[in-house]
Amino acid sequence: MTYDYDPMPPLPPEAEAPAEAERTAVLTPVDDFPEQGTAGRAARRKGTQRTGSPIIPPGPQPAALTAVLALLIAGGAAIGRPALAVPLVLLQAVTAAGWFRLNGMWPARQGIALAFMAGVTADAALLAMPDGENGPAVLIGTLGVWLLLVLVLQLRHHGSADERLSSLTATSASTLLTVLAGGFLAAAANPGGGDPVVAGAIAVAVATLARSLQGRGIATLVVALLAATGAGVATAQATELSASSGAFIGFAAGAAALIGLRVASYDFPSRFVHFTAGVALPLTAAAPVVYVLGRVLAG
Repeated sequence: MTYDYDPMPPLPPEAEAPAEAERTAVLTPVDDFPEQGTAGRAARRKGTQRTGSPIIPPGPQPAALTAVLALLIAGGAAIGRPALAVPLVLLQAVTAAGWFRLNGMWPARQGIALAFMAGVTADAALLAMPDGENGPAVLIGTLGVWLLLVLVLQLRHHGSADERLSSLTATSASTLLTVLAGGFLAAAANPGGGDPVVAGAIAVAVATLARSLQGRGIATLVVALLAATGAGVATAQATELSASSGAFIGFAAGAAALIGLRVASYDFPSRFVHFTAGVALPLTAAAPVVYVLGRVLAG
């Protein structure tokens, strides 16, 4: 016995077309190259691969914000440690948010809050400390406790192994940076007082502004270091630092600021990265340098 089957009707053209891949919600793309205008945005919409150097410096506007924050830190250090803690908390908040965005992890509210609270805890412990003798112990102890908390919280992460590793790395690094920013507060508790912090913060402001000038080659790097050294010497004249101590602190703080700028310039950073990590990292990188040199030279 044979059976006759009716041929299957042809599928409509829209059914034959492959289904569009599922899209997940993401942040609105940030214009990484504003100077390219509509041509750059059109290229990104078409999926064109980026070309050119992935190192894009933050530029003059983030440098100006860094200078303002540095002057606030210098002013707070000149007044006293409680006044210094106010702009320092702002620096730690911007550092925490900027580091996560720099690593492509956004939104990351829990990680940012965790890193920020680690910095605030370090600040509170330093303010409760009568002198600067135990500053490093306070910072290291705070960092150890909060890193242990980071590890415990990562046990509750339900993502893949790669996601857990990325989250652990970013949160740990952000926590480390926010606690290290407390080096400004520890330096102000040294026998030399807030003078090294004033000199270092002003040197960071000058170096960042000099580096943002047009022509980003080796010439602006040298100019930025010379300007930072000069700022340290000039600040020493208005404080109890010697000229040589001011020069050393200015040069070292300026060099650390340039390293922070370089980190914030890596891997096609967005404007959001420039206005967070690009603003905060120059100062955050200079904090431990100011503490060490302040203790050695002014202590």
